[in-house]
Amino acid sequence: MTRRRLQYAEAASELGVEESWLRRHIKRLPHSKVGRVVYFTDADLARIDELHHHEPSVRPLAATSAPSASTSTHPLAHLRPLPSRRGSLKTAS
Repeated sequence: MTRRRLQYAEAASELGVEESWLRRHIKRLPHSKVGRVVYFTDADLARIDELHHHEPSVRPLAATSAPSASTSTHPLAHLRPLPSRRGSLKTAS
């Protein structure tokens, strides 16, 4: 039984992601290195899929009803901007 060793391009193809995504996130992904060569085994790919696979916690998004604009306000509508700090800044002498 031989273990596959996939490099970035092959692993990205197997996972269905861009190669650049693998390179950007390599520090947080399971992988192996021989010298400077990074490679991924089938177990690494399975673990990456487990780490980044998300199932909806409730029903599908398409089944949820959109809130009506007339009955609800925006959740951040109560926020107001802070007062200007220009007058409170002192000049250094």
